[in-house]
Amino acid sequence: MLFRSWTLTHLWPETLFACVVLLSLFFVIDSYLYKKEGITPQDPTPDSKLSITGLVNLVLIGIAIGAVIMSGTWKPGITFEIYGTKLELQNLVREAVMIGVTFASLALTKNADRAENGFEWGPIEEVAKLFAAIFITIVPVMAILAAGKSGAFAPLVALVTQPNGAPDNVAFFWLTGALSSFLDNAPTYLVFFELAGGDPSHLMNDMAMTLAAISLGAVYMGANTYIGNAPNFMVYAMARDAGVKMPGFFGYMLWSGAILLPLFALVGWVFF
Repeated sequence: MLFRSWTLTHLWPETLFACVVLLSLFFVIDSYLYKKEGITPQDPTPDSKLSITGLVNLVLIGIAIGAVIMSGTWKPGITFEIYGTKLELQNLVREAVMIGVTFASLALTKNADRAENGFEWGPIEEVAKLFAAIFITIVPVMAILAAGKSGAFAPLVALVTQPNGAPDNVAFFWLTGALSSFLDNAPTYLVFFELAGGDPSHLMNDMAMTLAAISLGAVYMGANTYIGNAPNFMVYAMARDAGVKMPGFFGYMLWSGAILLPLFALVGWVFF
């Protein structure tokens, strides 16, 4: 029960604080831009019947979510090793269900629905290629980070450790976030989890604040760049594919940095 409720009980104050501040900023900015753009055009067909098609995909999304929950709760203890990589049975089942859901959606969703929503494979292919390249090229970096004090990144270990040997939670928060900004949050979390000792029971109790700093840094700061989180880049690619003018990589970082970095500094100052 501790493992399942830890995230909720330990991270809700920081998350609530960040969400309230961020949503308030969004409301102010959106209100300003709305007034600047003027009144939006009226619906040309106000009397047309509102309907939803493709509802089968809601069921498929539920199955996909169930597969993710299953992989985290079902532990049969069966592992396969392929070329030195250990693959747990529950994770293989999860991926098989995800693939099945994909093909089911392709078979059960009408082509007309995709056409009306402007569905294209281009953005998905672009995101897949980018993140495949990131995960391949980051392998040696992850190995060096996992080596800790005995690796080439030993100075990094010193950065997250205070002179008395205690962990520096603010440093963990920012360094985890810095790597998460350019890499997916899951492997980033694992690297700094191991850097903090890698013992779940110890981290969840005696070092709860350190684990919170790692967790929040990994999740929050993926939004700093397009490539820090796959959905960020997917939205960008879809909008650009639809003809919407989007900022470039560094232009996006100007916006995100101006809004998010002060917020993260405030979170670090208040909670760590």
